Amino acid sequence: MLKGFRDFMMRGNVIDMAVGVVIGAAFTGVVTGFVSAFLTPLVGVAVGAAGDFKNYAFSVGGVTFPYGQFLNVLIAFVLTAAVLYFFVVLPVTKATARYLPKKPKAPKRPCPECLTEIPEAARRCAACTAEVEPVEPAVIYTQR
Repeated sequence: MLKGFRDFMMRGNVIDMAVGVVIGAAFTGVVTGFVSAFLTPLVGVAVGAAGDFKNYAFSVGGVTFPYGQFLNVLIAFVLTAAVLYFFVVLPVTKATARYLPKKPKAPKRPCPECLTEIPEAARRCAACTAEVEPVEPAVIYTQR
């Protein structure tokens, strides 16, 4: 019983997932700190609210609607999403495109039976299992 649990915990994917969760939590703290320390006050300076809208509210029929709390959360969300996109997603996407270029895809053709796209070199359709003749690659002859 304990051996099975130990084997489960020592699998690579469980350890990788645990490390990812811990790093994700730490990264969340960094991004949240950056947004609250630098970007939210800038928004407050721009709108004249010192970056804190929690006291903004309106009343209807004796019921108070504290929309300022929602504004604080919404601004924090938008700023956090912008920081993640511009400082994490965009650079990683550009680095991936530069250093890990996509491999060219194999040319495809329609299956004569079911019209599903199949590779030109296929001998059988994966969708309908019809046997097909592979297309020979074109040979280009040059004159000498």
